[in-house]
Amino acid sequence: MQQSQFPVILAGPILRRITPERVTIWLASSCPIHIKLSLHPEEGTESVPAPGHQQSFSTDELCKHSTVLKAGQSLYFYLLDIPVNQPLPRDAWIGYDLQISTGKSDGEEGSSNWKSWREWAPDICYPGRTMPGFVIRSSLDRILHGSCRKPHHPGGDGLVRADQVVSEQLGNPAQWPSALVMTGDQIYADDVAGPMLVAIHRLIAQLGLPSEHLQKCEVEESDLIHGAKANYYQRESLLPKTEAGNNIKDLIFGGARKPVFTSVNAHNHLITLAEVLGMYLLVWSPACWAFTDMTPPESLTQEARDLYLRELAVIEQFQTYLDVVRRVMAHLPVAMIFDDHDITDDWNLTAGWEQVAYGHPLSRRIIGNALFGYLICQGLGNAPENFPAEMMEHAQSALLNPGTEHHDNFIDELYRFSHWHYIWDTEPALIVMDTRTHRWRSERSLNQPSGLMDWEALTELQQELLDHKAVVLVSPAPMFGVKLIETIQRVFTWFGHPLVVDAENWMAHSGAAYALMNLFRHSRTPQQFIILSGDVHYSFVYDIELRGHTRGPDIWQITSSGIRNEFPKWLLEVFDRLNRWLYAPWSPLNWFTKRRGMRVIPHKPVPAAAGERLVNASGIGWVELKPDGSPGKAVQLCADGQDITFRLHEEEARWE
Repeated sequence: MQQSQFPVILAGPILRRITPERVTIWLASSCPIHIKLSLHPEEGTESVPAPGHQQSFSTDELCKHSTVLKAGQSLYFYLLDIPVNQPLPRDAWIGYDLQISTGKSDGEEGSSNWKSWREWAPDICYPGRTMPGFVIRSSLDRILHGSCRKPHHPGGDGLVRADQVVSEQLGNPAQWPSALVMTGDQIYADDVAGPMLVAIHRLIAQLGLPSEHLQKCEVEESDLIHGAKANYYQRESLLPKTEAGNNIKDLIFGGARKPVFTSVNAHNHLITLAEVLGMYLLVWSPACWAFTDMTPPESLTQEARDLYLRELAVIEQFQTYLDVVRRVMAHLPVAMIFDDHDITDDWNLTAGWEQVAYGHPLSRRIIGNALFGYLICQGLGNAPENFPAEMMEHAQSALLNPGTEHHDNFIDELYRFSHWHYIWDTEPALIVMDTRTHRWRSERSLNQPSGLMDWEALTELQQELLDHKAVVLVSPAPMFGVKLIETIQRVFTWFGHPLVVDAENWMAHSGAAYALMNLFRHSRTPQQFIILSGDVHYSFVYDIELRGHTRGPDIWQITSSGIRNEFPKWLLEVFDRLNRWLYAPWSPLNWFTKRRGMRVIPHKPVPAAAGERLVNASGIGWVELKPDGSPGKAVQLCADGQDITFRLHEEEARWE
């Protein structure tokens, strides 16, 4: 396909960190572009300056504050991180006009070569508004949050509900969401539907992404993996394997070879960097879908074809709402952090997993490619200052030379990088934790679960918390989860199978658990903790109190998951009921948990069946905070249109 046939903008604009002093915007294009931006605070608002408040930024100005990465013949990524001329007003609508040009130079200001958003993305503007825009809230008091957006999960999309929230508050900046916080698994690199992988491959060919040489893979060139030898529904045959160890269990089972990648749905696991980048374009934007298709490949077996057709119906439904997904992300500041599925299932779960996965050149590359994609499409926009210019120059070299020493060296650099976590200077502060690359490895066994953060990272976190009155803390996995489920994970771990049950909880590692408990007991710790989490595919709200303290902090665990995913319904109902029976306030089992120094109050969702504490519904979380930072409201906005509210301010029937 000729480059001119592509839309110029392939994905975005996505708003990232927005402050009165800086505006950060991410987008992807099919060719090199020049950009002009103008900001238009709404008149008639007390906080808006006198006439002349409109601010415009020329191409030359934007170039000084932009990161541009060329990923292929027809794929470029742009991150604009723009210091504004004068502080932008808070709690007021600020429209923005993003114009692009594909000319060789800035050209005349009136040149017809310049195209506004009306020409390249008319669907990103809400009815009743003359341009897209945003509101910089004076407090982080109204938050949308969620995780786990799997395209081929049957059901609705929580980001559609987020779009509805914004559309309902267009004329009311004081009620506008402060941020959209995405707490992990924004993509599923390890669990990909057949039609999605086919669409990715056909998009890669259209965009002209370069071939990537793969070491120690049955198919050494990515062009074949993207085409004739794509191995749909059987990619595990391409994934690396390692010889099992010689302990008793392995000897009994004959030393069978064990796959490195543990997702039960890894049949279409993403492998190449091009596949990862194509996935991001297709899950965030409708633009690329017009230039690819999902016609079933002829190579599919009948069984695979039947599965393909079932998945195709779900992916077509997912695609239907991408216009409003792009729209909401063009209007709210979006904070992101990775969890395992952004990279691969059970990422860094145990030291043994790390030893095997990073010791094989192909698995090391696969994980590195997913982390590379995260850097470009998610991490960079969270805190651009964390990523020095030299690092981005190395990234560009790797993009232009995939599969070479440049590529492998940059992946090594990504593995050494230690600043994926970040803080947004909001009120209260938004502190986003990296619970994947700072693991506290078990001293007892390579196959014991690692702590979600090591001693150094937890100590650094404690320093960041000092003297804040309130904080919003993002932990992809809940700090305080369901005791029964954590116990089941502990049992499987005791038998040497932590990977079977995804033993991803803060209590799985004694050192990390006790360091976490002590963190809340520090004399200068915040008095209000709001912990936002996802990961588990169900939603709940816990209120935690420290035993023996006359005045401890108020700790709230608010979990929303998934945006487009759910727990097996019957199984969650069983777990919910058993948890209430086995860990009732009078139960002696409570004293065998690492949280025995705390009282945990589960808050009831309404509407719900009698006794239920866990909500199993795709959607997006909505949290409203009071002026002191405590929660005033917590709701799961379900993808089916239902609102489930957690009762926060009435005496509960029991203590856990």
